[in-house]
Amino acid sequence: MCQFLRHALLAIAASLVAVPAAKAQKPERIVVAGGDLTEIVFALGHGDRLIGVDSTSGYPETAKDLAQIGYVRRISAEGILSLSPDLMLVADDAGPVDTLSALSSAGIRIEIAPTTTSVDDIPDKIRFVATALSDPDAGEALATTFIQDLAAARTMVGDLSDRPRVLFILSTSGGAPLVGGPGSTADLLIREAGAQNAASGFEGYKPMNREAIIAAAPDVILMTQAHSDRLGGLDDVLDRPDIALTPAGRARRGVTLDALTLLGMGPRTPTAIRQLATRIRMSTPDIGEPDG
Repeated sequence: MCQFLRHALLAIAASLVAVPAAKAQKPERIVVAGGDLTEIVFALGHGDRLIGVDSTSGYPETAKDLAQIGYVRRISAEGILSLSPDLMLVADDAGPVDTLSALSSAGIRIEIAPTTTSVDDIPDKIRFVATALSDPDAGEALATTFIQDLAAARTMVGDLSDRPRVLFILSTSGGAPLVGGPGSTADLLIREAGAQNAASGFEGYKPMNREAIIAAAPDVILMTQAHSDRLGGLDDVLDRPDIALTPAGRARRGVTLDALTLLGMGPRTPTAIRQLATRIRMSTPDIGEPDG
């Protein structure tokens, strides 16, 4: 997240110090912008207090039945105001800033989630949500469970000796595939799963042309299930001229995971690590399937 946006959101949060304590302590009508935060609210047992979510909030399924406030970075002030929330939880990259400022000026209490730069930051995000919901004990319990699950996932991965090269394709609109390089969430999960990121030489998500993809020589192509489906499935992706000449394309090695599970950086991240570690090896005939 850019520093300018982060500072702007922090300024909005600072403007809320005058919210009455009673209102801040017992939020009953909650709106969330951020699929990971929505998932945490439900995991803490407070899903019944949610009245609106953004379009990235696809888990659990019941979240899809709530009022929609738009995409996390393009939320609608009018829609949120019509819900009359007494608390809004927002991801650190939510916006636009002007919309959040208008909501703050209208008296809505806004709490901005801490930046998550590694999976080890997720327990603090869980505690943040729990504190905002006035249920810190539940937050500590969930954070402890997460830490234990993460340790178990890392132990499983640590027992693996192979390190396949994985290329994550976020999207293919506009020509060259947009892939996840170092510093991206995809890169974090690939490394946590005991694999190598085939993309290098740049930070974040960048387009990669045909020659660069072939030179990267990925053993496995990784995509979200939704984007793979939009392209006709993994077989069609592996048939692309820029993928077909890679080891992954020649051996038909591809893996898909649900987007929020893979990239959400929420309570299910240890599950994502285990699933990814297993599937990238199951997809590779010459690499043994891990135990567990």
